[in-house]
Amino acid sequence: MKFLSSLFIAFFLSLTMYSSASSQLPVFTHQDTLRGSITKEREWWDLTYYHLNIKVNPAEKSIAGTNTIEYRVLKPLQVMQIDLQNPMEITKVVQDEQKLQFNRHGNAYFVNLIKTQKTGDINTLTVFYRGKPKISRRPPWDGGLTWSKDRDGNDFIATTCQGDGASLWWPCKDHLYDEPDSMLISVTVPEKLFEVSNGRLKSININGDGTKTFHWFVSNPINNYNVNVNIGNYVNFTEKYHGENGVLDCSYYVLRYNLEKARKQFKEVPRMLKAFEYWFGPYPFYKDSYKLVEVPYTGMEHQSSVTYGNGYKNGYMGNDVSHTGWGMKFDFIIVHESGHEWFGNSITDRDIADMWIHESFIAYSENLFLNYYYGKKASAEYVLGTRQNIRNDRPIIGIYNVNYEGSGDMYYKGANMLHTLRQIVDDDNKWRSILRGLNKKFYHQTVTSAQIENYLTKHTGINLAPFFNQYLRDVRIPVLEYIISDSTFQYRWNNCVKNFNMPVKVCFNEKVQWIHPTVRWQTLKTPVTVEKFILDPNFYAASFNLRGNADNCKF
Repeated sequence: MKFLSSLFIAFFLSLTMYSSASSQLPVFTHQDTLRGSITKEREWWDLTYYHLNIKVNPAEKSIAGTNTIEYRVLKPLQVMQIDLQNPMEITKVVQDEQKLQFNRHGNAYFVNLIKTQKTGDINTLTVFYRGKPKISRRPPWDGGLTWSKDRDGNDFIATTCQGDGASLWWPCKDHLYDEPDSMLISVTVPEKLFEVSNGRLKSININGDGTKTFHWFVSNPINNYNVNVNIGNYVNFTEKYHGENGVLDCSYYVLRYNLEKARKQFKEVPRMLKAFEYWFGPYPFYKDSYKLVEVPYTGMEHQSSVTYGNGYKNGYMGNDVSHTGWGMKFDFIIVHESGHEWFGNSITDRDIADMWIHESFIAYSENLFLNYYYGKKASAEYVLGTRQNIRNDRPIIGIYNVNYEGSGDMYYKGANMLHTLRQIVDDDNKWRSILRGLNKKFYHQTVTSAQIENYLTKHTGINLAPFFNQYLRDVRIPVLEYIISDSTFQYRWNNCVKNFNMPVKVCFNEKVQWIHPTVRWQTLKTPVTVEKFILDPNFYAASFNLRGNADNCKF
C-alpha cells in the first residue's frame, strides 16, 4: 500500500505539472541552433577519420595540439563548420599545406576552403588549437576537465563532456548524427604518468623532454562525447572473457594503491558481460577491447574505456537507488556504465533530444542484470522501487535541433516504461529476441526515436504509438478509473493521451486476468460479486475507484 500511496501522490502532482511543463522551457539562441542542428555547413561532409594529437600540461591546466579531420564530400560546398567552445581557441587550419581563413561565431568556427570540394572526394584538413578548457565542478554532470591529485600527490586527470559537448576540449564536428569510422588518439603527458583513452594502445613514445606520448587506435565508429583522456599513476591487469564473438580482451587501469581492491571488485565485469550478452547480444566492440579505468569522479560510459569511481563497493556510491536491497547486489557503475556499450555507444541517438534511447534502456538493464542472476521477482521489485525517483516534471523526449535533452525521468520512468512493455509482450523469449534484434538491426548506427519506436511496434505486433506518446511525450501517469457494482465492472483510461489503449493485468477476487481498457467506458460482467480488485503494479499506471466499494488484494 505504501507504493500505491506514492503513485497516487505522483498522479495528482502530474495533473498540475502537465499544465506548467511548457513554461519551464529555456529560451533558445542562435548558438543552440548552431550546436544542435545539422547545419548546411555540416551536412555536406561525412566524417571518416579523426587523429586527435594533443599535449596535456597539468601545471598550467592547459591543452594544445591538433585534430586532423578526414571526410568524404557528399555535395559541394566551400564552408565547413568546426566546433570549439570558449575559452579554447582555434589558431590555424591547414588543408594541402595552405592556411585557411575562418570566422568565429561563438562556439562555431566557419572555415573557408580553398580546394574545390567535389562530390565523392575524400579530403583532410588539420585544425590547430590551444587553451585552458572549462574545469568541471561536478563531473560527470558538469562537463569539462577534472584536474585533481591522488592521495600520493600524483596528477589525476580526466575528461567528461556528455551533453555539454566534446568541443569543450577538442575541435570537432560536435553533433551526434555523424561519427568517424575510426580514430587515432595521441596524448602527450609528463613521463611519470600513464594515459588511457579509447580503443587499443598501439605504442608509447618516450620523447626525451620529460614527456611521453600514448597512441590509442579506435577501429569502430565512436561518438564525440565518448572520446576521453584519463591520466594518472596507473597500474594495469588483464583477463580474457570468452563471449559470444570469441575472446574479448578485458584490461583494467587503476591507481597503484587500489590494485587489490580492484582485483576483487572488478570480478563484476565478466558477470556483467555474461548477463548483457544474454539479453542484448555480443559485446559491440570486440576489436577495440573492453577497459575499465579508475577516475576521480563516479564514472561514465566512454566507449571501450568505461570509467569507474564508485569506491570499490556495490550500489551507487554505497547506496541502493531502488531502496529495496536489490541495488546492493551489484556495482552500479560497472553494470550501468558498461551497459551503455550496447545502448549509447553502439546504438547512438542522432539528436540529444532522444537521449532516452541511451538512458532508459540502460536504467532498465540494471533490472535485467538482476533478472539474470536473481530471478524475475527480484528484478521487478528493483525497478518498481526506482519509481520513487521519478519526477514527472517534463517529457522524456526533449526538443530537437537545439541540443536540449528531455527530463531526467529518461532513467527510471524510462526503465519502468520498458518494464511495462515487457508485461504487455508477455513472452520472455520474445522480449529477449526483441532486445537482441535491436542491437543487431542498429549495430554501430545513429538512430532516431521514431526508428526505435517503429522497430518495437513491428516486432511486438502491437500499435505502440499511443503507448510511446504517453510515456515519452507526456508527463501524466495514466489512470485506470473503474466502478464496481456487484458483478458489474466498468472501466476506462483517464489522465492520458488521445487513443491510449494499453492492456493490463488485473486481479478480481484473487483471480488474475487481462483487460483491454481504452479512453471509452467499457463494461465487464463477472461470474460473482467483485469484492477485491487491484491493477498489476508491474504496469506503470495508477488505478482509481470512483465509488470506493472494493478492497485491494495482493497481486
